[in-house]
Amino acid sequence: MAPVLSSILVMGVIVGIGAIIGKKLPLTADSRKLMIMLIVNVAMPCIILDGIFQLPIDRTLLTQIFVIFAIAVLFTCMGILLGWIGAKACKVPDKEARQLAILAGCGNTGFIGLPLCAALFGAKGALLAAVFDAGLDFTIWTVGVMLLQEKRKLTLGGLKELVNIPMFAIAGGLFVAVLGLEPPDIVKQLTGSLAKLASPLAMMYIGMLIPVLLHNKKRVPLPMLGLPLAMKLIVFPLVTAGLLFFFSIDQELAHVTLIQTAMPTIAMASILFARYAADEEMGAMTTVFSTLLGLLTIPAVIAMGNLILQHSP
Repeated sequence: MAPVLSSILVMGVIVGIGAIIGKKLPLTADSRKLMIMLIVNVAMPCIILDGIFQLPIDRTLLTQIFVIFAIAVLFTCMGILLGWIGAKACKVPDKEARQLAILAGCGNTGFIGLPLCAALFGAKGALLAAVFDAGLDFTIWTVGVMLLQEKRKLTLGGLKELVNIPMFAIAGGLFVAVLGLEPPDIVKQLTGSLAKLASPLAMMYIGMLIPVLLHNKKRVPLPMLGLPLAMKLIVFPLVTAGLLFFFSIDQELAHVTLIQTAMPTIAMASILFARYAADEEMGAMTTVFSTLLGLLTIPAVIAMGNLILQHSP
């Protein structure tokens, strides 16, 4: 737990620094796009490639990659289903229930989960976490987009979102590794240096969102905010730990899965909701508050999950 606690503490401090910067220099639409571009298109691909370049890609690892992708899709769908059931049990209207389901089931596996797994498990943890994030992205742009639309149809525009630089990094990096090609040292050094930007930039961006939300002061009913927070941060990861207890899978895959399902709500929730005429402000508030609460719940959930996994068959 020491590496988990230290990593979460560092993330919390960086969020605080971001909040101070956001207070002095509020985020604009252009600066927000710039931060997201740096994180998604520069830092995240480099942390993926850095992990691949440090690992020998053999049949066992390739099998683990396919398995973790399938696990990500299945468990994300399960999280969305749990969120929807919870919302309907609280008699939330259908449209809002579908939005809350996405907030409860889709975690910040890229911005936070990927750097955290890299810090805890090294290059292999980073690679498995990146593939898990790819599986979650696939679910968001298929199942998630259909839920946000009234007509519930799969659009070509949603599928196009799957073709992005992090996906290219996973596919291209694995292709190079399987062929046995060795990248030049300068490429390794470059990806290793830029990979270190992922966690600080992501945490600082989330911190910079806090003053914007406090300034807007939109009133959100407590059940509407509390339901996805409770489902995402507590119920979903503990249900995951229980399932991992009964289904015997590789311990590395189990620990990465547990950490990724314990992540707070996706950072792109507000962007996704704005694109499909949903409650953008609700998405942003859930993202920020779940991240702040996640600094407390993630270590606790991981500790409880580890106890369950240690006694699994």
